[in-house]
Amino acid sequence: MCAVRGKRAITFLAALLAVSGVARRNAAQSPTLSAKLHAARTLPTDLELTGDLAGFPRGETRYLTRDDLVGISQPMTISPDDGNFKAAAEVRAIPLEVFARDLGIPSTDMLIADCKDKYEAHYTRQYLARYHPVLITELNGAPLKESKDDDYGPYMIAHVNFKMASKAPALNDEPQIPWGVVRLQFRDEGATLSPIKPRIANLDKAVGYGVAEENCLRCHNVGDVGGLKSGVNWAVLGALAANSPDFFAAYVRDPKSKNPNTQMAASPEYDDATMTALIAYFRKFAPAQKEAH
Repeated sequence: MCAVRGKRAITFLAALLAVSGVARRNAAQSPTLSAKLHAARTLPTDLELTGDLAGFPRGETRYLTRDDLVGISQPMTISPDDGNFKAAAEVRAIPLEVFARDLGIPSTDMLIADCKDKYEAHYTRQYLARYHPVLITELNGAPLKESKDDDYGPYMIAHVNFKMASKAPALNDEPQIPWGVVRLQFRDEGATLSPIKPRIANLDKAVGYGVAEENCLRCHNVGDVGGLKSGVNWAVLGALAANSPDFFAAYVRDPKSKNPNTQMAASPEYDDATMTALIAYFRKFAPAQKEAH
């Protein structure tokens, strides 16, 4: 959870320039994907699409087959910088910005990738414009595998070359690199993130929100916002932050020291200032303190 060089770099740059200049198009103007949408699933490997799809009622679901997706994929080389692969990987992939363009997605929408294990990755418009993530449809000339040792399929998301300006976790995006992607949602960014935004103009809470939004939201939820992989929601995290801050910090930095069976990844890079900000943010979501938002 999850480098282009020479002529490949020129080809990919041209593709990004082609997709980055259009905030919204309707289905009639850009039929590449819209014309391929299916009303029903045909195979388990079909990619589900839902949300603000142009020409359909909001929230309605449509599907794209693997053949549909492979047909519009581009050859790319994925650098190991984003954390998906240990070495450069040859893939076929689609820039996520293409989905926003060709499906007529409003410029106010973010993209959410849902995985088969209930993990979620969240791509704000700022993230899309800054890092240009891509949906991988083939790896080394073959469909992504779905096995115990290589469970990437049916789809995964990566970056051609992910570079952060700083290593400070509170100041930069972490790479959103989900595997086992089965659905893409397109939802209004402001409305989607509203339930987790701090209600008090406080720098610590703002920094804590940044970490929570890019990291914690992948596996923890507030209602229908956020992943369900952990089974622990925002209110429980708030209660832990408010009542057991030392335990909260220790668990975030080294979860297996508190629960050997957890699947949560460790975050030892969170320094004291970052952890203090994260605890200050979450404690405002403790059930007894909700009125203080």
